[in-house]
Amino acid sequence: MLIKTILNKCYPVKYFVYGKVSLVKDRVVVTVSRRQNSLGQCSKCLRQVAGYDRLKERRFRFIPLWGFKVELMYTPCRVNCHEHGVIIEHMPWADGKSPICEPFKIFLAYWAKLLSWKGVATHFQVTWQNVSESVEYVVEYGLRNRLLDNIRAIGVDEVQYQVGHKYLTLVYQIDAGCRRLLFVGKDRTAKTLLRFFYRFKGHTDQITAVCSDLWKPYLKVIKRKLSNAVHILDRFHVAQYLNKAVDETRRQEMSQLKQDGFTAILEKSRWCLLKNKKNQKQSQLAKLSDLLRYNLKTVRCYLLKETFQQLWIYKSRWGAERFLKVWLTRALRSRLPEIKKVAKSLRKHQDILLNYFSVKERLSNGPVEGLNLKVKLTMRKSYGFRRFRTAELALYHVLGELPLPPITHRFY
Repeated sequence: MLIKTILNKCYPVKYFVYGKVSLVKDRVVVTVSRRQNSLGQCSKCLRQVAGYDRLKERRFRFIPLWGFKVELMYTPCRVNCHEHGVIIEHMPWADGKSPICEPFKIFLAYWAKLLSWKGVATHFQVTWQNVSESVEYVVEYGLRNRLLDNIRAIGVDEVQYQVGHKYLTLVYQIDAGCRRLLFVGKDRTAKTLLRFFYRFKGHTDQITAVCSDLWKPYLKVIKRKLSNAVHILDRFHVAQYLNKAVDETRRQEMSQLKQDGFTAILEKSRWCLLKNKKNQKQSQLAKLSDLLRYNLKTVRCYLLKETFQQLWIYKSRWGAERFLKVWLTRALRSRLPEIKKVAKSLRKHQDILLNYFSVKERLSNGPVEGLNLKVKLTMRKSYGFRRFRTAELALYHVLGELPLPPITHRFY
């Protein structure tokens, strides 16, 4: 079978034909010419108009075949459009001055989901900019054509993407049947989150539930823009606040014990206090059992943290509210500064916390935390991103569940 026949089967191009195929060193070069008696198309309005003159020959990278590079060779011409004047003709396989064919862009973008962009560029012998351009092409098409009609629940969170407290604001759709990234914004300010509501104007009215942490700019914007939605304080962040309180208490007490000359009881006890019992090793369980025999501030803080987990067992709001009231009283009387900070914060936002028990589907930022791990993995694969635009494209590409541009053949 001829290579020209394969190309006609997998990627036919309207108004153009594949001509001579030649093997030059490590690449297959395919000549493309316009079909006989057909006119060129204006690259803006796509009308068929008369030709004006010829330009220099150009080569376009196509998907590699059996380890050989494949290039399409074509001599474009300029056409004389009545509306747009003298302009280069439309070439269906490429966009503007890009040397990469559209099927190859989709091919590179597919591999960029699995590998780092540098790895894709090295493996397929293209430049990093070619890979970036390919991902941008696929992402921009996907953002234009994604469906935004049935967004009922969203999760808002932030992720650090550069050293120096540089954060990204991420908004996810966390409905049961669809979990995807909706928005990426630079910094974690109120203006950043307001940008999300501006871009999704007309689609946010149908949101009935939103999950977030206690970051003040987010709380302010959500209260203003989603006043009719149920705002739920994420249970995973509550556990995080309690774990931080336990860890900080442990550090302070361990330092004090060393100064007083006592045996370092709390050494190597961090993870037996912070990890879930189901995930602990036998050595950690033994260490924990040993610690519980002492009347330490850390132990009291740990017991309060573990007691709080019973809150999530309740099925009704009034039962959870009664339990929370008792726990907050105990925490505020505990004389433990770190746990008192958490208790005061939870008391201040008690209504948001109890909203968890007011919805049929118990929503939480669990899916958001899972997606955040994928965000960190995506950035780690490339050892971080220097520019926000690059990070934005990569995250939309991997987590946005975006539709792909139409192609006539799927390359495996």
